[in-house]
Amino acid sequence: MSLTKPLRTIALGATIVATLGLGACATYDDDFARVNSRLDQLDTKVQGAAQSAESANQSAQQANQRLDQLEGRVQQLETAPGRKPRG
Repeated sequence: MSLTKPLRTIALGATIVATLGLGACATYDDDFARVNSRLDQLDTKVQGAAQSAESANQSAQQANQRLDQLEGRVQQLETAPGRKPRG
């Protein structure tokens, strides 16, 4: 038996293993692409939520300032001397 036949068998086996390995890489690339796409979508949602939270925080601060102003006015009215009833 010649040495060429076993070498061909080894080469064929190596080719099959390499082909399967490269095919698996393509599958992983697809998986990574899906994961990255999902992460991009989630990042967009998180950024939107952060902007909404910042806007709500600013509105709350403005409301608190207005309440502080009203509290001062209410205290003035409560401590003002009472009016005499008409009539």
